[in-house]
Amino acid sequence: MTTQPIAERLAEGALPREAAPRALVVSLLGPLTSLAGVVWAIVQPYRVTLLHPHGEAFWSLVIEPPVLVIVAAALFHLFVARPLVHDLEERE
Repeated sequence: MTTQPIAERLAEGALPREAAPRALVVSLLGPLTSLAGVVWAIVQPYRVTLLHPHGEAFWSLVIEPPVLVIVAAALFHLFVARPLVHDLEERE
């Protein structure tokens, strides 16, 4: 998940003035939320049972709040933010 393409477009001035901040904010929501999930997993490592799977079942290992935040942010970035930024570019 990278914001390099949108940053390059903003530097080139490809987006109109009013669409540029919106596109930047939308494109950064996914990566920043994913970063928040990683920070959460580092700050509270006891929440991630992958680090200490003492008799835990598969779903207990996969369904952890920090992991879910990271996955939700990645899915948002791929399936919502990118098409939305694309629509903002086409609109102008």
